[in-house]
Amino acid sequence: MTIQGWLLIAAFVGILLALAKPVGLWLFALYEGRRTPLHAVFGPIERGFYRLSGIDPEEDQSWRRYAVHMLIFNSALLLFTYFLLRAQALLPLNPLGFGAVGGDLAFNTAVSFTANTNWQSYAGESTMSNLSQMLGLTIHNFLSAATGIALAFALFRGFARRSAAGIGNFWADMTRVTLYLLLPICIVYALFLIASGVPQTLAASVDVSTLEGVRQTLVLGPVASQEAIKMLGTNGGGFFNANSAHPFENPTGLTNFVQMLSIFVIGVGLTYTFGKAVGNTRQGWAILAAMLTIFLVGVGVTYWQEAAGNPVLHHLGVGGGNMEGKEVRFGIAASALFSVVTTAASCGAVNAMHDSFTALGGLVPLFNMQLGEVVIGGVGAGIYGFLLFAILAVFVAGLMVGRTPEYVGKKIESREVKLSVLAIAVLPLIILGFTAIASVLPAGLAGPLNKGPHGFSEILYAFTSAVANNGSAFAGLSANTPFYNGMLGVAMWIGRFFIIVPMLAVAGSLAAKKYTPETAGSFPTTGPLWTGLLIGIVLIVGGLTFLPGLALGPIADHLAMINGQLF
Repeated sequence: MTIQGWLLIAAFVGILLALAKPVGLWLFALYEGRRTPLHAVFGPIERGFYRLSGIDPEEDQSWRRYAVHMLIFNSALLLFTYFLLRAQALLPLNPLGFGAVGGDLAFNTAVSFTANTNWQSYAGESTMSNLSQMLGLTIHNFLSAATGIALAFALFRGFARRSAAGIGNFWADMTRVTLYLLLPICIVYALFLIASGVPQTLAASVDVSTLEGVRQTLVLGPVASQEAIKMLGTNGGGFFNANSAHPFENPTGLTNFVQMLSIFVIGVGLTYTFGKAVGNTRQGWAILAAMLTIFLVGVGVTYWQEAAGNPVLHHLGVGGGNMEGKEVRFGIAASALFSVVTTAASCGAVNAMHDSFTALGGLVPLFNMQLGEVVIGGVGAGIYGFLLFAILAVFVAGLMVGRTPEYVGKKIESREVKLSVLAIAVLPLIILGFTAIASVLPAGLAGPLNKGPHGFSEILYAFTSAVANNGSAFAGLSANTPFYNGMLGVAMWIGRFFIIVPMLAVAGSLAAKKYTPETAGSFPTTGPLWTGLLIGIVLIVGGLTFLPGLALGPIADHLAMINGQLF
């Protein structure tokens, strides 16, 4: 570990905290439907969309109506992308002449991008045409991210409204988030990436001469536009197989730093937005403090392990940190920080291969996802997932003080607690259940390239990534098979929407409640005690469930490594 590495981490956190309030205020304006400076440009487009589609943006939808519209919209997007990929060979903007994407892979990819997971069982530069990348995948990156933020707004209204029947309008939320947040930022972001050396062209490839005088063909395409929303929307799907380790996606240390910031910036801003929505910004800061505490511990462990290096190599007399699977232009500190950022959020983009991390260095990204990616988390998904844990925390606090639990002026009763538990329980049930199936069936056991604990970790990581809607992988797993494409596709759909529907039911239940003012007997939900309780609930409920799986995988792998055994 170096001083420069710690300074990089400190600068990242410092800039992130500085952006929390301004980004949160902008999001709060969209949450309330207020006019912004960008309405002069995009306002006519918004109004035209409503007229064309017959939508009344002032209609206040019940949680059931909000959920049904959301599910229909995302199901339609899934079908559209599936048929687009299947018909790829017949469609234009296919300069390299790629054939149709296979049925099981098309299903997996369509579900993946609809669910904001962006799991990729394929190499983009050798599978997807420019049209598929732009129309099938990049558009999903915008709309799946907008869906997550819209859902967070719906839950905020549940806490903020009093005796209300509705939680907002899905179509209005989606439209405003896309037009006034994601699109303008991505235009500027893409221009920055182009200026930094990221390609943005419809050309298929270019032939170049290397320094050794060898002719080489480099694949090109509309990379910068996909890269911008890939990061900002915590999507993570790369244009190239190497993802953000590829120099055409992430060419410099500056682009790497900006990409990490863009993964977190909306999630951090939403914590402040929540505080504004409920009329107490200290509530948002308390949530952010809990999130950052868990995040910084994860960064510290990962950086320490990767800087310490591989014990197997130390046994062989080779010292130094673990640079296997890492880009020299980034180094250990930036790679460790990126790995924790991308798995704390539901991004899944990688600038280093997590399969090549040390055992405990790889455990932290895995554990981040198993917490439900509520440590900052994906855009929208992180904050609404964390608020479900907050409901459990105030329930526990209510048991301790001997009165009905309350949170931001709303009584938390059995209905909200049961729905929160239902949503949180989806993650361990599906991850552990599907991992168990894959670990005993021949089709599942054929996937890992490594045997023993590390091979088990590859399977566990895949289903954790799928259900948590992350999309990163221990790349030693051969996942482009009918078994894994099908199983992971189902896991991604369950992981996204089986959490969302109970969460919206919680929002509807809370919105209908009256405001309950705090009293001297109320448990405080803004101080260090509350922050500590939140951290404890997330770690106990979200983490201990997976302890047996972690023991069989990364922990066993670590014990083997310190004994000098190769996995």
